[in-house]
Amino acid sequence: MTAAAVRVGRFYTAARRHPWVLGKVADWKIPLGPYTPAQIALAVGGGLLLVKTVSWWSWMGPIPIVAWILAIWVVRRPKIAGRAPMQAAWGWALLGWQPRGGRIGGRAARDRTARWLLGGFTLEGAPPPGSPAAKATPSRAARRRAPRPATVRASAPRRPRPAAPAVAAGPVSGVQQLLALAHQGGAR
Repeated sequence: MTAAAVRVGRFYTAARRHPWVLGKVADWKIPLGPYTPAQIALAVGGGLLLVKTVSWWSWMGPIPIVAWILAIWVVRRPKIAGRAPMQAAWGWALLGWQPRGGRIGGRAARDRTARWLLGGFTLEGAPPPGSPAAKATPSRAARRRAPRPATVRASAPRRPRPAAPAVAAGPVSGVQQLLALAHQGGAR
């Protein structure tokens, strides 16, 4: 490949991730600024906490105030998994807001509720209960009580079995075809 045919892609994401800071208010520059949102939140919240609890820490002298200022300085560029603390907190909040199964097409993905799977079957082409064909078929109990025929020697020729009765014209299901084959005594 020639040098002209090589594709080169460049991404300049660092410029887009420039932190949001407060450094100037009109023409007045904030001392020791600029400040990040985390620094501003810690300065306001920590200052209120120190004012409300002065009776608890006053015996320590200036140590809590120095710790408060040091904490403000430490959070100037913190990273949590490569992200700013506000972005990380927002990400955790959104993760907690997500449905447990995730989303599909913007909607919560849920399993369908369990329901009974009911089924049945129909025997087609069976003789009606009062017909002579139904009376000719012995029941199981009658077949058990009937005497067994004498065994036939292996050298005797076998007689072919009679074919199954013809089924009325019309659509024949696969089950009916298998039953007909079983009655004929053959398989494909």
